Amino acid sequence: MSTVITFLRAALAGSILTVLYTNVLYPVAVSLLGLLHGPESEGRVGGGPADGGRRSDLPSVSLVVAAYNEEDVIAEKIENSLALDYPDEKLEILVFSDASSDATDDIVRSYADEGVELVRVEGRVGKTECQNVVADRADGEILVFSDANSMYEPDAIRRLVAQFDDDVGCVVGGLHYENVGNNTAAIPIYRRFERFVQRSESRTGSIVKGNGAIYAVRADDYVPLSADLMSDFGEPLAIRSRGKQVKFAPDAVALEQARDDLDSQREAENRITTRSWHTLSEFTELLNPVEYGTYSVKLWSRTALLWLTPVMLGVAGSSALLLALLQPTGLHLLFAGGVAAFAVSVGVTAGAKRAGRTAPLPLQATYYFALLNYSLLVGLSNFLRGRNVVTWDTDERPEETGPTAANATNAADPQG
Repeated sequence: MSTVITFLRAALAGSILTVLYTNVLYPVAVSLLGLLHGPESEGRVGGGPADGGRRSDLPSVSLVVAAYNEEDVIAEKIENSLALDYPDEKLEILVFSDASSDATDDIVRSYADEGVELVRVEGRVGKTECQNVVADRADGEILVFSDANSMYEPDAIRRLVAQFDDDVGCVVGGLHYENVGNNTAAIPIYRRFERFVQRSESRTGSIVKGNGAIYAVRADDYVPLSADLMSDFGEPLAIRSRGKQVKFAPDAVALEQARDDLDSQREAENRITTRSWHTLSEFTELLNPVEYGTYSVKLWSRTALLWLTPVMLGVAGSSALLLALLQPTGLHLLFAGGVAAFAVSVGVTAGAKRAGRTAPLPLQATYYFALLNYSLLVGLSNFLRGRNVVTWDTDERPEETGPTAANATNAADPQG
């Protein structure tokens, strides 16, 4: 019996420490290191800060907008793009249509006289392959990738390009949400936390994760990716693997409308985590700390170990309950009570949602944490079974490493 108790205690301690490290200790540590490094230095492309620099010094930019059946938002996105504070003669706007079947293509063509170009890609090949096609024909020195429902602040592109220098191959902007509802208040909190971590990571070298709503790549550094990889996660990894830095520009802001309900995120997260595992598996060399140093530590902390949180929680919960049954000491009962309290809070929030009521924000946060970890578990299961996702549906926005997309078509298993 003593051996079993020792094993269960070790499992409980190890799993809890792993969850605490990835979700609390790592963010705190990288933020402290970021403070020691001081504020992020401005890049040199475009003559300096985003609101400065001579017009002639600004690089040419190709804004690449992803679209599949986006007739409801594509006109607004194009108008938003045309109104950006960037010289018209240096801004190329390309909208790719992944074989759209609605009025998206016609709407885009109606802006041809204003310099907007439609690139239709047949066959429903997915966002990543479409980006490969457009990147090959774009003329800009800097490629900026965006989703059709992501509206940019006027200075967003200036702030992106201002971060580039000879060592930087990719710059990621910040995603913010508008019209947050009572039942989705936890999502912006999560996003603010992600931006906090990315800002700290950028001060200490490269960031780990991209953002499909707004990120830029130097055209000469763009790496074509396999269609089954997640472009806004895989592209920064590919660029870092070739020796260039990936920086974060928090003031380069993209705005999106928040979804109405947390449950609408579940299928989105299933798709995102599934593709994330497949993408990471193509860049396992970056996990080698001997070769990539602190960047490897960041990648382990913010991907593989973080994505194993539901497994660690399962180990911790099972160990705590078994210890409470086999040896009901005060400490063991305390841990088991924590497991029960977590389960009750999730159940209460779910019940409130079914009754049409709004749960308190702390309960929403607990519920969203459970939702994210459920999706992480589904994504891991899909990856281990060889399932992947390539395309998305009309109202299911293609946004890769954050909680803002929705369910998608599983190309490897349509029934999945």
